[in-house]
Amino acid sequence: MTQSITIIGGGLAGTEAAWQAANRGITVHLYEMRPQRGTEAHVTDRLAELVCSNSMGSTLPDRALGILKHELRRMGSLIIRTAFKHALPAGAALAVSRDDFAAEVTALISQHPNIVVHREEVTELPAGPLILASGPLTSPALTAQIQALTGQQHLYFYDAMAPIVVAGSIDMAVAFRQSRYDRDGGLGEDEGDYINCPLNKEEYAAFVQAVLDAPKLELKGADKELERYFEGCMPIEALAARGGQSLSFGPMRPVGLRDPCTGRRPWAVVQLRQDNVAGTLYNMVGFQTNMKWGAQEEVLRLIPGLQHAEFVRLGQMHRNTFINSPTLLRPTLQFKERDDLFLGGQLTGTEGYVGSTMSGLVAGLNLVRLLQGRPLLELPRTTMMGALLYYITHAEPATFQPMKATMGLLPDLETAVRNKRARYGSYAERAAADLETYLAEVDYEPLAETDH
Repeated sequence: MTQSITIIGGGLAGTEAAWQAANRGITVHLYEMRPQRGTEAHVTDRLAELVCSNSMGSTLPDRALGILKHELRRMGSLIIRTAFKHALPAGAALAVSRDDFAAEVTALISQHPNIVVHREEVTELPAGPLILASGPLTSPALTAQIQALTGQQHLYFYDAMAPIVVAGSIDMAVAFRQSRYDRDGGLGEDEGDYINCPLNKEEYAAFVQAVLDAPKLELKGADKELERYFEGCMPIEALAARGGQSLSFGPMRPVGLRDPCTGRRPWAVVQLRQDNVAGTLYNMVGFQTNMKWGAQEEVLRLIPGLQHAEFVRLGQMHRNTFINSPTLLRPTLQFKERDDLFLGGQLTGTEGYVGSTMSGLVAGLNLVRLLQGRPLLELPRTTMMGALLYYITHAEPATFQPMKATMGLLPDLETAVRNKRARYGSYAERAAADLETYLAEVDYEPLAETDH
């Protein structure tokens, strides 16, 4: 008897999952609500439509997205293979002819003998083996079903992302470790829970003015609704506009802190909190912002201690739908309370086109392996795929936000490499080697380039 699964969502994650399952003999029922029900972002009824930029980021072998693409090609990804087939000139980035790309994916999926495409909205989660990959613009009816499944407190509709910094790029000759009022169990000043970047009166005034002067992203369409959420999640530029001292009484308040260099309380302070288990990434507490990214980096580098900071994520506020994955998902992308339910795409908190594709591929492969009675894939943390999946399922639940592929997610090298380019090259070599070792251990056979 032929086994069958249901996949909800015809984006990058859903089509990747469908392709992986169908080419392993599984009958796939793929549901996509367009064109029966449209969204504010999509303009066609094609599967795998690229709704924002047509860029899938770096192809360099020693960059995070380059590593992730290499791993996906090694795993037999339909989306990445098709993207490279329809690549446009873009230097070291993978820019895609979006119409040709979506047309080919739509044709391949629609014509596959093991895939049945249903052009209708799903309003109830079906029983049986299921992959939920409905994306950031999930319909209201399906959203209600996800709320009922996860608990309303674990489903979010808006990102208010603060910048994230590589810990090693913070100048600790200026910054210092300390918790407010020494709430660190009596630890020394270099062992507190937070990294603090102190500002004097003049530095603070210059920073506030730069925030006010910086160009901002205009909210449009679905994101326009964010404006009524600002009071509970105020961007720093909106706070700064309320008065010169607003930030120093808000996220930059210095109370309970003492700068060991001066022995006094700073005029203002920016606190950074550990963001991953390895302690290689720190997020800027309360620094959600809609400043444009180029200007945002310039402004943030005015903060003492961050002059040479390496940002793996900049601040952003936009509409999104995602679950609290650390609470709800296993690293295999299985739902903790239902073994035959997997999630993929941006619902899981994997940011960007390539990250969404990766989670769809893993969800598809693991559901097939579950049906076959085989051990599920749990990729090494030293690979970019494994590091990203580990992050979204092990981050601090109270502060969880979506994450893209970044070098800062990878565990430290056994032997430290000071030169950044050499260090990144070593990360890439280790990732490739560890992936090969793991795939051999689990006897993984990727799809051939010509599988249809």
